[in-house]
Amino acid sequence: MERIIQITSGRGPEECSWVAAQVLKKVLEEAKEKGMEARVLQRESGQENGTVNTATVLVEGSGSAEFADSWIGTIQWIGQSQFRKMHKRKNWFIGIFEVRQSAKAQISYTDIKYQAMRSSGAGGQHVNKVSSAVRAVHVPTGIAAVAMESRSQHQNKKTATERLIQKLEAATLEQLKEEVNQQWENQLQIERGNPKRVFSGTDFKKQKTDKSYKATRQQLKNNLQNYIE
Repeated sequence: MERIIQITSGRGPEECSWVAAQVLKKVLEEAKEKGMEARVLQRESGQENGTVNTATVLVEGSGSAEFADSWIGTIQWIGQSQFRKMHKRKNWFIGIFEVRQSAKAQISYTDIKYQAMRSSGAGGQHVNKVSSAVRAVHVPTGIAAVAMESRSQHQNKKTATERLIQKLEAATLEQLKEEVNQQWENQLQIERGNPKRVFSGTDFKKQKTDKSYKATRQQLKNNLQNYIE
């Protein structure tokens, strides 16, 4: 079983990108501790050293669904800005979203068209006379890749196909990043008050969250008692 999640700072400031980088570390560490494999598929660094704007992580292994669910949502960090020491803001938010399997690049080899080409560059008469280079084109998107390193057309076809698939996956992730950023913008205001996890301090310690609402109920009872008296 596998799940894919994306960690994003949205369009937040560099402080949020710093938080995203710390969360990425926590996700990878926790997955390892739980006996799962977590692999970073895509990472976009922020402007400051050690920051991350977005990161897409593939989690594989037993319990990956529960693991992903335990992270998906808004993540809050409470602490002083790492970049603006005089900044008064103490609460910073980022988002983690699930990447649905249907959003992954669906590549059908029947959609790939191959064109034989003459290799260019050094190589003597062989280059001029034999069309060993191969251009692979993904017809639905128009994305193409070329391979001409080998004298074997079969090998060049294989290499061109591999390069094309890499390009398609990169294009899919880029499109997904834009969609998730927009989703994050739409949900940020709603979910700020209900973070999935809360961390604090420069050591990024996890804070316990009370999901029982016991403290809230007690406060309401106290308010009612004061009102009666």
